[in-house]
Amino acid sequence: MSSPQAGQVVVVTGASGGIGRATAQAFAARKAKVALLARGEAGLAGAAADVERLGGQALPIPTDMADPEQVEAAAAHVEEALGPIDVWVNVAFTSVFAQFTDITPAEYKRVTEVSYLGYVYGTMAALKRMQARDAGTIVHVGSALAYRGIPLQSAYCGSKHAIQGFHEALRCELLHHHSNVHTTMVQMPAVNTPQFDWVLSRLPKPAQPVPPIYQPEVAARAVVYAADHPHRREYWVGASTAATLIANAVAPGMLDRYLARTGFSSQQDDRPQAKDHPTNLWEPADGKHGHDYTAHGSFDARSTRRSPQLWASQHHATIALAAATTLLAAAAIRRRRR
Repeated sequence: MSSPQAGQVVVVTGASGGIGRATAQAFAARKAKVALLARGEAGLAGAAADVERLGGQALPIPTDMADPEQVEAAAAHVEEALGPIDVWVNVAFTSVFAQFTDITPAEYKRVTEVSYLGYVYGTMAALKRMQARDAGTIVHVGSALAYRGIPLQSAYCGSKHAIQGFHEALRCELLHHHSNVHTTMVQMPAVNTPQFDWVLSRLPKPAQPVPPIYQPEVAARAVVYAADHPHRREYWVGASTAATLIANAVAPGMLDRYLARTGFSSQQDDRPQAKDHPTNLWEPADGKHGHDYTAHGSFDARSTRRSPQLWASQHHATIALAAATTLLAAAAIRRRRR
């Protein structure tokens, strides 16, 4: 049987790899029409094949999210080819792994244009069409780093913080107008994606995600759920995300010192890395060798496919009811004993 969302028109940016690729696959499994926006031709072709294999309809559109004209043209193409956009998922990003003093102004600008302004341009293109119909959902893929900056990722952290502020401001405006267009954000933990194989890095050792590491399918399930339940302002994926955000709210200064001690070594490992490995800052990673990087990175053996905390984030009311029931039961037992 097809799902109630069969035939949905979904746009996924950064769809050629990682979380974007896994998200496209998850929507395709529900028979959605999935527009795939990314720069790399090999990755787009692979993502389109995934979508078709899983029963969805694929529309690959080569797009640089840092170019607002390309993004607007892509949105117009989607609606002409597939119909009105129901869900727009902002995922595309790039980054530089280096100390702040080792990043050039041009590199910092590029990261910001793709990783922050790409979300802004995507939202502009989607909102323009959704508001005319008073319907639709925009999902921003965020990170624990939208709240908590860490060393060696200043450009990426700055972009994620900017997205968080942008998302909150836009959400308030939509609520003010009682709009039926919704926006929500999904804060991610460390995920096993190919970014660590293609990121521009000036670290002495290969870059790695800070453990614990989650598989991209965990992130994709969270994005799909958020798209179906966009009334909540944000969702947290992974116990590490919850722990980081809580610790940062309670003792940010202590967390500064902890990350100063551990943040350099925890983001590097000893795995071998080819000297000519591609970087995707200025051009798509699959452009050099025509290699399709898929959704997964190099850390399958160290990654988990489950996140109990994600379930908790999606079921606040159930947890609150269970907690209240437990407290009432404990109070009743105490009264009886007295």
